[in-house]
Amino acid sequence: MTDVYEHDTAPEGTARPRTVVVCGVGAVTAQGDTAEALWEGIRSGFSAIGPVRGMPMDGYGTDIGGEVETDRLPAYDYLASFGGSEREPAADFALLAAEEALAQAGITGLPAERWGVSFGSCNGGLRSAEKLARRTQDKSGGEDDGRHYLLVPPQAIAEALSGAFGLKGPSLSVNTACASGAHAIAHATESIRAGRADAMLVGGSDAFTETAWAGFTSLQSLSTKPAAPYSKDRDGLSLGEGAGMLVLAEESVARAAGAPILAEVLGYGLSADGYHATAPHPKGEGAARAIRGALQAAGLGPEDVDYINGHGTGTAKNDSAESNAVRAALGEAAGGAPLSSSKSMIGHLLGAAGAVEAIVTVQALVEQIAPPTANFTGVDPKCGLDAVPDADRAMAMDAALSNNFAFAGANACVAFGRPAGRRFTPAPEPAAEKIVITGFAAITSAGEGAEALWQAWQEGRPLGTEEGGLRVARADFDPAAYTTPAERRRIDRLSQLAIASSRMALEHAGLTADERVGVVLGTGLGPMRSIEQFLLPVLGGCPDHGSPAVFPNTVFNAAAGQVAMNVGAKGPTSTVTTGHAAGASALTVAHDLLVQHRADAVLCPAVEDLSPGVLEAYRGLPLFEDAGYTLAEGGIALVLERESTARARGAGILAEFAGHATASDAQGIGRWDDRGEGVERAMRQALAHAGVEPAELTAIWANAAGLGRADGPEALATGRLSAQADCPVHTPKRTLGEPVGAGAQLAALLALTSWDGGRDGGRGSGPVLINSSSLGGTHISLVLRPATEN
Repeated sequence: MTDVYEHDTAPEGTARPRTVVVCGVGAVTAQGDTAEALWEGIRSGFSAIGPVRGMPMDGYGTDIGGEVETDRLPAYDYLASFGGSEREPAADFALLAAEEALAQAGITGLPAERWGVSFGSCNGGLRSAEKLARRTQDKSGGEDDGRHYLLVPPQAIAEALSGAFGLKGPSLSVNTACASGAHAIAHATESIRAGRADAMLVGGSDAFTETAWAGFTSLQSLSTKPAAPYSKDRDGLSLGEGAGMLVLAEESVARAAGAPILAEVLGYGLSADGYHATAPHPKGEGAARAIRGALQAAGLGPEDVDYINGHGTGTAKNDSAESNAVRAALGEAAGGAPLSSSKSMIGHLLGAAGAVEAIVTVQALVEQIAPPTANFTGVDPKCGLDAVPDADRAMAMDAALSNNFAFAGANACVAFGRPAGRRFTPAPEPAAEKIVITGFAAITSAGEGAEALWQAWQEGRPLGTEEGGLRVARADFDPAAYTTPAERRRIDRLSQLAIASSRMALEHAGLTADERVGVVLGTGLGPMRSIEQFLLPVLGGCPDHGSPAVFPNTVFNAAAGQVAMNVGAKGPTSTVTTGHAAGASALTVAHDLLVQHRADAVLCPAVEDLSPGVLEAYRGLPLFEDAGYTLAEGGIALVLERESTARARGAGILAEFAGHATASDAQGIGRWDDRGEGVERAMRQALAHAGVEPAELTAIWANAAGLGRADGPEALATGRLSAQADCPVHTPKRTLGEPVGAGAQLAALLALTSWDGGRDGGRGSGPVLINSSSLGGTHISLVLRPATEN
């Protein structure tokens, strides 16, 4: 790549605080194993989609795709942290791309605590899960197979990235299917702008999986020739694999380090269609809202958009819906903004698409070249925009958009600016405002409602029963009370839990969902029941037996999409998969969206469903030898709002969400710092964010769930916090079970209930600290204040 533009200095008095810039990129795709190879292939219009050789292709709708063919391996041995022996390709791709991006950025001297990771993926380590499942079926597994379950969750790759480069700041994984990479950029941008990190390693990765190939075959979405987006003769998409990673940094940090400044992240927009599990809204209504949101945040008018790197899958419905969205968002200016698709040359990289296509967009700005759409056969009137057919186009451009739209109606648009170009005026920073909790709901093995949960905890009544050597607490509820028979035929148990808890929480808050209400869902395990239901017939030797009714439920964000469809919440939507800390991560993302006025309210369900395969994985993991550990299911939802909007509608305010922080141990997959250093940093930073001294705390709700290697470090960290000697440290998960990603919501409900009616043991209401941690050393702390303090 060539010609990096020097960042110009804004006129005196007009500098914008916490400007986010791109100062390094790396990629592994079918074009090659560098970002330079990606750009050179894309700009030349070369389609690298061809016969797939790395996995058996019999029985699928096509045998071509954008396959990665590199033999290079990353320098970091992520298997060493847990004693594994078999590599996960999605992790390899991410680490290789990250090495390149960090080398280009060249930022040194920045404290590890000021570096974070934001990682997007559709499938995470699903290829590893497929191999393990196949070996279980044919009884050919090895002695260390159980350890490799640690590679399956998307958060494992985020934690491998943290461990590889010693990045100890915020760490999260986001899974919004084909928009995951773009969401990762959006959430990282907020972390930098809020001052929680100075630089973030950001991107996405996905490898070919049997699930994806069989799934898109079942939907009859695959083309037998390289995809031809926006063309009149297009007949489907081409799958691809690979990774894209970017280094985002606060502008002054990048300049001080002498880093190349490739582009500026001007803004982003997120939305939900609330329309269909797989098909986009035909008029592109949700996608148009995301584009408008990006323009507003960036301070761009429709006429300022010089180029759009489109979602452009090559399917009939997606391409026409995107074209309609662009016209709806840009109006008459749509005809003057070239719209091209990189997927025509590398395939659809699913969760990595947003990151890889952001790199292409950035390089288009750097070199002032609009890359082409390959394989173009002529304009389809249903699309009708300028698709830059076949050959690149030199043109002046100062601002460009990158579109990514996904299953379950998750939409994202990121706006990038040329740093040497003209200055745009972004929307002013909103006035500081409190974020409050106005509603909640719980479905757990204790029953429905917070009161049932409170009573079980107060009685010290252990929940659950033994299931094959594990203690499991099942959530027992009647989905018929919340969904119709027709709806239940299309959705899995995870989505049923999400819909039910969300409906209950909205009712408790007295809130009607609309386009200003978002959904941020947390799940550590995701739709594993649906994945098993879909995958097992495929592994049985029948790729064409994958069910088209089940496949849409196999993406992690299916549940959030179903919530949006069923309750009408069409604001920003995201799904975070930060392992056992996923619910806490969802709350932090929702908090940041509200602070920036991206929504008036955000619904935050945390849901987990324990499938047979999940339980088998936990039995095989070398972490759960401790007695007294209980796995729990549940759906627990909170409603967050800005204080002004809550008061304007006369809502009851239950608590203030006063502060939060995320820290990583950076010890690698499946490992914690045994001194509790990361936990302590998260707690102290959250208290500082909330303006609360440790001595002011009236309770600490610990992450402890009966797992010695995690509980011990947390206890050490809590002991160093200097809270009052009589400040209780509550450990409800030791009684009620570990609800995987819903732990933070569980503790929040108990804290809220303790303030209701003076049930806090006579200590008096005051701020509390809630801890939540993943199995790989990602720690999130939240600070809540009772409503009586407002």
